[in-house]
Amino acid sequence: MHEGEGFRLEKLPLGSRVIYPPESLPGMRDVDGEIRRALDNPLGREPLRELLFAGMKLTIVFDDLSIPLPPMRTPDIRQRVIEQVLELAAAKGVDDVELIAGNALHRRMTPAELKRTVGERVYRSFFPRHLRNHDAEDKANLVEIGHTKHGEVVEINRRAAESDLIVYVNVSLTAMSGGPKSVSVGLASYRSLKHHHNVHTLRHSRSFNDPPNSAMHHSYDRMAGLLGDNLKIFQIETTLNNDTFPSQVGFLNKREWEWTLKDQAAYLAVKRANDLAPPKRRRQLWHKTASPYGVTSVTAGDPIQVHEVTMRNVLRQQLTEVDGPADIGIWGLPYICPYNVNSIMNPILVMSLGLGYFFNLYRNQPIVRPGGVAIYYHPVRNEFHPVHHPSYIDFFEEVLAETTDPVAIETKFEEQFATDPWYIHLYRNSYAYHGVHPLYMWYWGAHALEHLGDVIFVGGDRKTTARMGFRSASTLDDALEMARERVGSSPTINYLHAPPLTMADVR
Repeated sequence: MHEGEGFRLEKLPLGSRVIYPPESLPGMRDVDGEIRRALDNPLGREPLRELLFAGMKLTIVFDDLSIPLPPMRTPDIRQRVIEQVLELAAAKGVDDVELIAGNALHRRMTPAELKRTVGERVYRSFFPRHLRNHDAEDKANLVEIGHTKHGEVVEINRRAAESDLIVYVNVSLTAMSGGPKSVSVGLASYRSLKHHHNVHTLRHSRSFNDPPNSAMHHSYDRMAGLLGDNLKIFQIETTLNNDTFPSQVGFLNKREWEWTLKDQAAYLAVKRANDLAPPKRRRQLWHKTASPYGVTSVTAGDPIQVHEVTMRNVLRQQLTEVDGPADIGIWGLPYICPYNVNSIMNPILVMSLGLGYFFNLYRNQPIVRPGGVAIYYHPVRNEFHPVHHPSYIDFFEEVLAETTDPVAIETKFEEQFATDPWYIHLYRNSYAYHGVHPLYMWYWGAHALEHLGDVIFVGGDRKTTARMGFRSASTLDDALEMARERVGSSPTINYLHAPPLTMADVR
């Protein structure tokens, strides 16, 4: 069981079902060759070299540090793709090139983080004038493309909108990533994002990782359709296997019964060292972890056609069939989520990771029945990164003290947090998430909150969990005893064993 910056062995009640990921797929042997092949043989587009010409305006956009998780070993796949795109552009005499991190309302990437993502050579050639973060609050550099048939405003980065070609470089870690989400979200403003990051839409997204049943993705599709009618976009999407943890903690990649004596010894040694390490040091060590992912696909061309191939590759790696939901769902939450890379997992992010991301790792229906109980493992400490998450602190102390209801929060507080001048200043000039971001993370769990009868955190700080409207238990036995109030004395149990990432296909 993952539990923040730690892990433990747990004995589940007899009859519990453990949902493991499929075996990790083999990575491509010649990644650079596969990138060249994809650029020369795209789907629904001319080869990239034929779309490039001297005097054109080219904008390369790439996913920010929120994926993959944990970060991959260098060279990052985005670096390898970007370098080949730039080589083709140079050969065609293209000299007006900008690189933009598609960070939407996320915090800006630091120079070191940008350098790690795009590589030394690209960084040295383009930073700071031509390699930068998207700024969703730079009004002069945003442009409205139009409105969808549902009245959704589509407003994106001006440089990208006015380019002859946008090349988007993506890493699809889950089925919710990539495709229509890339440009329409990564380069958007708050005016656009609020159309799909709201309580109503997220409650009707069943699940985030099943786009046909996701109201959020329906909105992405409409926006991407409008962008496709007005802009030329060349999408490059990549997928990864499930080689999540490096060799020193390689036992975390395996099913427990597959552990060798060496794995068992490694578990005991790493756990003891981890438990004895001071909290700050423990966090530093985990955030230095780089995953030895293998690349399983590289696909380029028309965004819609590309994403169909990408989705098949993501599901091929992650999808596990499950025979029906249970009374109780159990998840162990790790130390990292999309919004605490090189940072702190604050209580709001724990809620978002558990009730948003992990709860929604399903197709058809959740692993726990309506009215059932979710049990999560995480210490849920009252800790915040003051630079990265300033509005989170105010949200936790002020908003949640008044209400935990997503609709009430959206109605009363969203505009205040979204337009606060100080939060906007910190987002634009420091390394803070946008002021509205903690509200969006709370909405992220709205579907789970509506579905579940109770939420219990094993090992969770009592005051912190209570502030969020949840309960805490010291042990699994205590949590199961608490859950029996809702699900009876002999509940069925599903445990989603992740990471490595597992997506449950619940029939």
